[in-house]
Amino acid sequence: MLTTLAIANYRSINELVMPLGRLNLITGANGSGKSNLYKALRLLAETGRGGVVNALAAEGGLESTFWAGPEKITRRMLAGDVEVEGGPRQHVKRLKMGFAGEDFGYAISLGLPPPTHSKFGLDPQVKHEAIWAGPVCRPASLLVQRSAAMVKLREGRQWQVVNQHMTEFDSLFDQVGSLHGSPEVLHLRESIRSWRFYDHFRTDPEAPARQSRLGTRTPVLHHDGRDLAAALQTIDEIGDLQALQDAVSDAFPGAQVKVDAEAGGLFRLRFHQAGLLRPLSAAELSDGTLRYLLLVAALLTPRPPSMMVLNEPETSLHPDLLPALARLIIKASERSQVWVVSHAPRLVAALEQHDQCNSIRLEKALGQTVIVGQGILDQPMWNWPD
Repeated sequence: MLTTLAIANYRSINELVMPLGRLNLITGANGSGKSNLYKALRLLAETGRGGVVNALAAEGGLESTFWAGPEKITRRMLAGDVEVEGGPRQHVKRLKMGFAGEDFGYAISLGLPPPTHSKFGLDPQVKHEAIWAGPVCRPASLLVQRSAAMVKLREGRQWQVVNQHMTEFDSLFDQVGSLHGSPEVLHLRESIRSWRFYDHFRTDPEAPARQSRLGTRTPVLHHDGRDLAAALQTIDEIGDLQALQDAVSDAFPGAQVKVDAEAGGLFRLRFHQAGLLRPLSAAELSDGTLRYLLLVAALLTPRPPSMMVLNEPETSLHPDLLPALARLIIKASERSQVWVVSHAPRLVAALEQHDQCNSIRLEKALGQTVIVGQGILDQPMWNWPD
């Protein structure tokens, strides 16, 4: 489980160091930075998949993602005693992201390349990466250091250079095969790759989840929900069938969900609802009912990830379904670290009643995203690698 997340110089986040728990609830008014925090987490996940440069390009390039305010906001600026002014920069502009758990920590620093004649002159470069043991980065706890093209591994009290020509648009996790002396790189890469993000379930009339599809064992629901019927049948056969039926009946008393296998191996969803003489197909379900079933399939996965992130799961759901969704999320947090980004008062209230809920409310101060009520002494200990 991650215990700390740190983001610096990303959109509205000048610098944020956040404590994490088993169940993390991110709330705040519109424009407070919830989406930017979610995007930063997704960007961090791309380091483990080799797609961080392409992900930044999709956002308009590294330069457009940099924090647009002054390098440092002083107390007098916050109090309105002086104007917000930039002044000369004290540090090179870098996008920095990192996390730490009880076992290992990781941080990456991205910047623009020096001026060249290449037409790829705006491609972000990895300027620095580090992996360390324990929850806080210290010189003595560093295990792997990467500065530009050079990678070093710690061997006892000595450092061994293992690569001096690493391409600067690749992360450490793209070079696992050449870093045999550091199993931590492989361990962290596989952990990051297991993270799951759900925020784009389609429920329109042409949504993939409404169509009959060839069924194969599906322990992990696709991010757009296209294999819903197969995922539910997989839970039925190798997962927690009782939890599945309980989650459905909790939201829709007396209802059951079943999957029929038709000729040719096509799977068709059947929703049996109390009072109806025949079951409803996925094509007949309301947007809210279909979305709830998609969330059930995601959260009751037989292959729980190290972390699961839900961005505004309340979309399309009737408010009366939100307490049942909250109970489902709490159950999922027993097997995975869960993030929920939400602004639905009823869902927020239901999750906050759980004693393991780490509720974090964001707000903006002079355009900068901050955690409400977090003072300097409230931040988790965090050191960016040199």
